[in-house]
Amino acid sequence: MKILIFLAKASIAFVWFVLLFNIFMPFPGKAAIALYIMTGFLFMMHAVQMLIFIGAFGDKIKISGWEKWSILIFGIFSLLDIRRKHMM
Repeated sequence: MKILIFLAKASIAFVWFVLLFNIFMPFPGKAAIALYIMTGFLFMMHAVQMLIFIGAFGDKIKISGWEKWSILIFGIFSLLDIRRKHMM
């Protein structure tokens, strides 16, 4: 399970790299606009996941600052890793 979570996090890190690369050096045509929309959507969804998790479990388990940021970056794959560390 650790290897699969690591591979999933690496995949999401690559997606973030492409999305952030598009911000600094936009791709030609309408691809840049689509990637801007995807960047905003991905950021908002991961932020919602982070807020829901902290709201539901913030008082029950102690998570570090990096774990909070990792939820924002990696989303559900980070939550699976946190669950494996703290709740099992």
